[in-house]
Amino acid sequence: MAQQAAQPKWFGLLLFLTAFQYNSLVINQKTPLIIGLAGGTGSGKTTVAHAIVEQVGAQHIAMLPHDTYYKDLANLPLSQRGERNFDHPDSLETYQLIKHVQELKQNRAVDLPVYDFRTHSRTKDIRHVEPQPVVLVEGILIFAEPELRKLFDVKIFVDTDADIRFIRRLKRDIAERGRSTESVIEQYLSTVRPMHMEFVEPSKRYADVIIPEGGFNLVALDMIVARIRYLLEERTDSK
Repeated sequence: MAQQAAQPKWFGLLLFLTAFQYNSLVINQKTPLIIGLAGGTGSGKTTVAHAIVEQVGAQHIAMLPHDTYYKDLANLPLSQRGERNFDHPDSLETYQLIKHVQELKQNRAVDLPVYDFRTHSRTKDIRHVEPQPVVLVEGILIFAEPELRKLFDVKIFVDTDADIRFIRRLKRDIAERGRSTESVIEQYLSTVRPMHMEFVEPSKRYADVIIPEGGFNLVALDMIVARIRYLLEERTDSK
C-alpha cells in the first residue's frame, strides 16, 4: 500500500530501494525494468524523468511519455479541438502505449507518434525508440489504467501542492502551447482539477513510493539514479 505524504521522506525512499532490490532479478534476466512515473499536471514528474535520463544516460533508458498518445483530433474544426477534455483517460490511446511497452519488454523497437499540442493533432513524424535496459513511462494518468499499471515493475508518484502545480501549468501552457491566461484558467477549473480529483489523486495509492517536491527533491533523485546505475552495472557484470 502506498505511504502517505505525511510520513518521513526516508521511509518512502526505503520502500523505493526495496522495490528496486526485488526487481534486480528482472534486470539480471535481461528483461527491461519498467518504471512508471506519475503525478499531477505540473508536479515535476517530467523534470524528474529528464534528470534520470540525463544522469543515468539516454543510451540506457527508453522514455515513453503518455501524452504523446493523445488521440488525433485533425478531423475536427480547430475551434472545437480545444474544447475536448484532455485530462480524461478517454482522451488518450493508452492501448497503443501498452502495446509499445510490451514490445520493448520483448526487446523489440517501437515507433512513437508525435503530437502537436498547438493544433491538438498528430504530426506525420514518428519517434523511433530502441529497446533499452530501463523503460521509463511518464504521465498523469498511467496509474489510473489497470492494464498499463500492471506492466510496471516500480511505480513512482511525484506529489506537489496544487497551487504550485497550477502556476507551473499556467506558465508552460502560455510559453509552450500558445494559450491565453484566461483559457488556461478556464480549462483548469472545468476539466484539469476535476479530473485530477477523480483519476490522478486516487491513483496515488498504487505507487510503491511517493516523492514530494518533484525535481527539487535532490535526495530522492540521487537515490533513484544511484539505484538504477547499480542495477545497470549488475546487468553488465552478468553478461
